[in-house]
Amino acid sequence: MPEVARDQIEEFLFEEADLLDSWRLPEWLTLFTEDGEYHVPCMDLPADASPDDSLFYIADDRVRLGERVKRLMKRTAHVEYPHSKTRHMFGNIRIKKREDRDLDVSCVFATYRTKDGITDVYVGTNKYRIQPADGSFKIRSKRCVLDSDTLRPSGRISIIL
Repeated sequence: MPEVARDQIEEFLFEEADLLDSWRLPEWLTLFTEDGEYHVPCMDLPADASPDDSLFYIADDRVRLGERVKRLMKRTAHVEYPHSKTRHMFGNIRIKKREDRDLDVSCVFATYRTKDGITDVYVGTNKYRIQPADGSFKIRSKRCVLDSDTLRPSGRISIIL
């Protein structure tokens, strides 16, 4: 595998943030591999918890993630219509491990959501498994580990983190 520089990963993650903030979710979905996963574990779980035996806020495989995107893009998704204004900010982006074709990447995040005059902030760490593909990258897994003790005051997670 050719050497991957951190700035290449940064640019990829910044593009992901732009797609999410622009509500271009169908395009965002194309960033995932066909076996891609998106997980948001509950905050009281150990770091190695699995959705197979623990309760997660979100535990989507690629098919379920596609359904989530379709649902969020419809006018009937009342919780997100009209769409929230979001800003996804990533920092401390690091390539943690290279294994075969995959890269384990971590970054801290702050996602701001404004809706109905209220701004919620979600902070935590994203753990990615990223694979080089066609001159860019694909996400095999994205795990958003929230740093809060509770979802309050933010409430439910109705956006993609």
